[in-house]
Amino acid sequence: MLKRRIVGVLVVKGGIVVQSIGFSRYLPVGVPEIAVEYLNRWGIDEIVILDIDATPRKAAPALDVLKRCSALSLAPMTYGGGIASLHAIESVIQAGFEKVAVNTALVDHPEVITEGARSFGCQSIVASIDAKKTEAGYEAFVACGKRATGQAPEALAKHAQDLGAGEILLTSIDRNGSKLGYDAELISRVRAAVTIPVIVCGGVDHPRHFREAIDLGVSAVAAGNFFHYTEHSVIVAKRHLVSGQAPVRLDTYTTYEGFAHGARGRATKRDDDYLEALRFMYVPEEVI
Repeated sequence: MLKRRIVGVLVVKGGIVVQSIGFSRYLPVGVPEIAVEYLNRWGIDEIVILDIDATPRKAAPALDVLKRCSALSLAPMTYGGGIASLHAIESVIQAGFEKVAVNTALVDHPEVITEGARSFGCQSIVASIDAKKTEAGYEAFVACGKRATGQAPEALAKHAQDLGAGEILLTSIDRNGSKLGYDAELISRVRAAVTIPVIVCGGVDHPRHFREAIDLGVSAVAAGNFFHYTEHSVIVAKRHLVSGQAPVRLDTYTTYEGFAHGARGRATKRDDDYLEALRFMYVPEEVI
């Protein structure tokens, strides 16, 4: 069985990584380079950087920052924000990123997806779809969730696939920062509409939320805020999933094997005898 990817999403606003709550409230975390470095140390499978200032300000991608981030990452990286031309896609890929995420341009300049797929391959183009539930049902939004498209997310996902996108990044605006878990209905609708891989994001507060989405057949599960809460958050989440036979990869030096998990899915304190024995164990510096 193919392993499901665990993806870390870094939302960038004002040049710093932030925690996003409902696409309307933002709490500062730190500089992107440090966040990228820690996620790599903790065994993340893939990183997505989303600059939510770029499109509203009509700004080009901050290539100097992207180059520094890509130099620090062994995990594949995707960038989204201000992508409205083939030149922007090319500049991001030349900065060391494997993929480019397109959101607003999916509606305003759909030809960008086709041109990007033709030039760099479908696998390099990710259609980023933000959706929330309205009185009429689920609707896709662009411009950082500010502008309604009048389209159902599953219809937009199918359109993106037809244009040449190789992957869908599906984010629930309602669940963003809610800690309520993924929106299963939204995921199921989009999954049924496309044959390309789907990454889902929005609402994670416990490793079991990852498992619930994996069981819906997605190719990757993503989270932003969740990974900022605790040290080694990626490894601990993977240990929880692997212990439950979920198809994820856990190949870091530290694996938290033998640790129990508390109500929040976090590793609990080991007994005093184990901690005492650690005094005489060698642990490589990069693992600490």
